[in-house]
Amino acid sequence: MRSKTKHPCRENNMNEKTILQFERIFPGIWRARVCANTDTGGMGTSLTAFYKHEPRTEKLDSLPEAGFPFDGAPGGEAFCQSDGDAGTVICLPLRLSERLYGLGLNYQRLCVNYAARQLRCDHYGGQDNGRTHIPAPFYVSDRGYAVLIDTPEPVSFYMGSSVRRDAVNPPPEIHRFREKGWSAVTPAEYVEASFAAGGCDVYVFAASKDSKSPMRDAAARYNLWSGGGFIPPKWGLGMWQRVSGYADGEDVRAEAAAFEEHDMPLSVIGLEPGWQTAAYPSSLDWDEKHFPDHKSLMAELASKGIRLNLWENFFISEKSTLYDPVSPYCGSHKVWNGIVPDLGSPEAVEILSRHHKKLAAEGVSGFKVDECDGFDGWLWPDHASFPSGLRGITMRAIYGAVLQRMQDDAFRSLGRRTYGLVRASNAGAAHLPYVIYNDCYSFPQFLTGTASAAFCGALWVPEVRDASTPREWARRFALSALSPILMLNAWASGAKPWKFPEIEDTIRSILRFRQSIAPALYNAFRGWYEEGIPPFRPLCMDWAGGASEKGGELDDTENPYSLGELLDVTDEYLIGRDLLAAPVAPDSDTRRIILPPGEWYDFFTMERVENSFTREFALDEIPLYVRGGAVVPTLGEDGALVLRCCGREGEGIIYDDDGESFGYERGEYSLIKVIFADGRADYTVESHGYEPGYGDLRFVFSRD
Repeated sequence: MRSKTKHPCRENNMNEKTILQFERIFPGIWRARVCANTDTGGMGTSLTAFYKHEPRTEKLDSLPEAGFPFDGAPGGEAFCQSDGDAGTVICLPLRLSERLYGLGLNYQRLCVNYAARQLRCDHYGGQDNGRTHIPAPFYVSDRGYAVLIDTPEPVSFYMGSSVRRDAVNPPPEIHRFREKGWSAVTPAEYVEASFAAGGCDVYVFAASKDSKSPMRDAAARYNLWSGGGFIPPKWGLGMWQRVSGYADGEDVRAEAAAFEEHDMPLSVIGLEPGWQTAAYPSSLDWDEKHFPDHKSLMAELASKGIRLNLWENFFISEKSTLYDPVSPYCGSHKVWNGIVPDLGSPEAVEILSRHHKKLAAEGVSGFKVDECDGFDGWLWPDHASFPSGLRGITMRAIYGAVLQRMQDDAFRSLGRRTYGLVRASNAGAAHLPYVIYNDCYSFPQFLTGTASAAFCGALWVPEVRDASTPREWARRFALSALSPILMLNAWASGAKPWKFPEIEDTIRSILRFRQSIAPALYNAFRGWYEEGIPPFRPLCMDWAGGASEKGGELDDTENPYSLGELLDVTDEYLIGRDLLAAPVAPDSDTRRIILPPGEWYDFFTMERVENSFTREFALDEIPLYVRGGAVVPTLGEDGALVLRCCGREGEGIIYDDDGESFGYERGEYSLIKVIFADGRADYTVESHGYEPGYGDLRFVFSRD
């Protein structure tokens, strides 16, 4: 008979049902402390504390107040229960009409009502089952609020499908074979979240009562609490090409020359494991045999406007110069015979940071952090121990995010922005300049992931790798061109953008299109940093919770589709405030377009379009639409700033900064404020320590 361990919550008399006491910490943000953050023997009680987010205090304090979303809930107040066997259980009120979104990065669906998810940092295995690259214990309701369970422990969520015996309003019992309406799931009045040990902080984020996009605005407060989003360096929005893992310095020079020969833009070359003296496990040291002049190589590339990104994993080889210094601060288990640094140890993080600062100072622009998500068969086990006292399962939850913070700090110490790739992250990491990637190559799941990442405060990259037909090649490039990073990852295939000569001109036009919309993407990121609005997000985030005053009824003019259809769209997404992308699948030239309420215009023709239609798209056509009343900044081939004004009248603010430093965080930027009506526009320029970096200014007006 096993002995019962005394649960720390028992000291706070929480073995019985205890009402959560929420305190207001910012307008529209409340926190309840479960177990008063009792120390749990090195396991910790806060997930986000490991990577030191700093809430945007001034911005949060300026937001309008909001009503506490659980007030008046039919099931009663939020509460928790704990005991030594079951761990901690958090119960949060839920109205039966609510739609819920989130619970990590998903690739197949957005709404998670009635889902049971056991969140765990892991490689995506083809199912939205809680094993995910971003196991964020966070969800958003279409009633305009969001919830974060801030614990590094794996959390199990039951999204309104587990009915308690003490329910205030239990659902009626229905005879399956005698009455209509029987279902295998029974709607419950609580979301229940449980984890094995320790306390946590429960945060609630709410939009103001007059918000027109309550889901988006609740998520925005969460992102601002997380430190706000980031603005990437301008070079990060160009074309990325990852070369073969066998490439050496001369291969890199040849790659850059080939892009120039084919007249295709290139901003970043990514090196795979072969740049190191050892890989699997890694040394994180330059291989002087294959890259004898890596400093001059990076200087050459920089003179052509090309940066270098390096692949890494953090299982350290005995051949590494890091091995001896970091060895005392590593865990009990190896991965691929490499020691695993303890990222709960300040000493280990500092050793890694110094090494990466040196690499950055030599000219490296950023990193691709691989293998930090896990497959159970090769990662350290859950019971692994680390000198800091963290368990293996906790280390798994924080590993990707702490590595992001470490590398970002190294670049910040040099006054330079970075932009990188990573396989794992977690809640509260919106401030870190990284994009998630994985081994999946499903086009529909790439689309859904691009939208779903917004519910994690994160970004997802639908990279291009290879294709069997010219049509697939073009469609994959078009999707990537409308994503956080346009990247061809040719580490295995060796493919080039001109793989199919018959459509080389089409690919070139897609790459140049990406160049042209860089100012619009940059402004979308500014909205993420300044307002917390995800730059890439699903339609439901802006239109749920009052998308139509008719509540989903069909109407010939105002609502020519059902609200439910709009909320469940997974193959379209919003970019910034004003753009809507609807990429075409590789196996088709036809697709249906669903546009939200209001006026919308074709980005390319500047003609007004219907709210719902089906049409064919040629390979060089990219379905991209502009909200009426918007001003979209684009870059002309001559370097001019071309402002696309859609609708009879409207206004916009165009943001710019130096694109490299952190001056924007100190208030160094410029704004172009535009007002237009009936084919005429006026503008003013505000310089805040920085003059706009664009050339001439031109306007293009829509045709109604």
